[in-house]
Amino acid sequence: MDYTAQEVQQFVRTNDVKFIRLAFVDLFGVQKNVSILPSELPRAFDRGISFDASAIRGFSDVSHSDLFLVPDPTTLHVLPWRPSQGRVVRLYCDIRKPDGSPFAFDTRRVLARAVERCEQAGFRASIGTECEFYLFRLDENGYPTLEPHDRGGYLDVAPLDRGENVRREICLTLEEFGLTPETSHHEQGPGQNEIDFRHSSPLAAADSVITFKNVVRAVAERNGLYASFDPKPLSGAPGSGLHVNLSLSRGGRNLFDEPLVPGASSPAASCIAGLLRESAAMCVFGSPLASSYERLGSCEAPGYVSWSPQNRSQLIRIPAAAGDAARMELRSPDPSCNPYLLFSLLLHAALDGIEERLPLPSPVNEDLYRADTRALGLISLPRTLADAVAAARASSLPEKALGKALAAAYLDAKAAECALGE
Repeated sequence: MDYTAQEVQQFVRTNDVKFIRLAFVDLFGVQKNVSILPSELPRAFDRGISFDASAIRGFSDVSHSDLFLVPDPTTLHVLPWRPSQGRVVRLYCDIRKPDGSPFAFDTRRVLARAVERCEQAGFRASIGTECEFYLFRLDENGYPTLEPHDRGGYLDVAPLDRGENVRREICLTLEEFGLTPETSHHEQGPGQNEIDFRHSSPLAAADSVITFKNVVRAVAERNGLYASFDPKPLSGAPGSGLHVNLSLSRGGRNLFDEPLVPGASSPAASCIAGLLRESAAMCVFGSPLASSYERLGSCEAPGYVSWSPQNRSQLIRIPAAAGDAARMELRSPDPSCNPYLLFSLLLHAALDGIEERLPLPSPVNEDLYRADTRALGLISLPRTLADAVAAARASSLPEKALGKALAAAYLDAKAAECALGE
């Protein structure tokens, strides 16, 4: 339900809410929050609640440290793992400067601008995600280990799959947040799980990724486990991806519900062409850690710039689906990313391709884990985080989609991580 500010305050008064968590993410997608009492909620909606931006990585320095959180009333949800008496609710927030103007590094707002561009062009975008994660045991002191929760494999059932009840609890908790998981199952790695979401608007989909990670961690901890969203937590096992399904509609018609013809420049074809062209530049935003590049190129994670129907070795695949379910799937991102930045880049790259009427390259109908990729003449995705930073800096897309200051701050931070790892 989409609440207004007045309805949120009424809900708080009549439902024994004692704490309100004002949530946001930093530049890298890490969730933060400030808790306030109900008496402060009118001030939060009116002027915002201040916090020290200099203490948030990538946000600001001490000379301009005051920023304000203004709740988005449409994001109200009760935290179901908190007591039913003295409830706690969560609201995602817009970030503003002291003069009330938007903060340039508010990545949720960056995505909202990308959605506006999409709508102005006459398109409606929908995004659904498939998120993988590992469950690890805790040691005697309650700290995470790298001992998987089970030794199950793809689609296994109990007793091999020990995560069945945890996934069930996660899905039921997500439903209490108003989120609808489509499927859940054991993945290929030991202790690895996947939960897939029905498509929604880009902003709602990005909010859902952040909420999902929060729920998974909370439920895992409640069950004496640790949930890891690292892209490659175990060197000898599959990595964890965040597959992103994108569809575009115009006039109520799903543009992906039609044949994709190589060389054509229909909106759906040019959308894919735009994403392929900018795939290397987007990589550092969708695969932001050094360990992300240990995942790419193996165990069904793509390593090359290519597309094909159904083929899971490709960067972009077209699932066998029709009607409202027709879509394209980008398989390179992983769950350590900031989804607001990633989805912003996807929309801008897709719209650029459509506006420029880029022709769709030929599909690569090969198993790229076994094929001679040199003979096929394929371009590889970045092999390291440093390569990904360089690819992003060589493209105009990050500045166009995210703003010059934000793109520079993000890439500088990633370059610094590369330097530390040398």
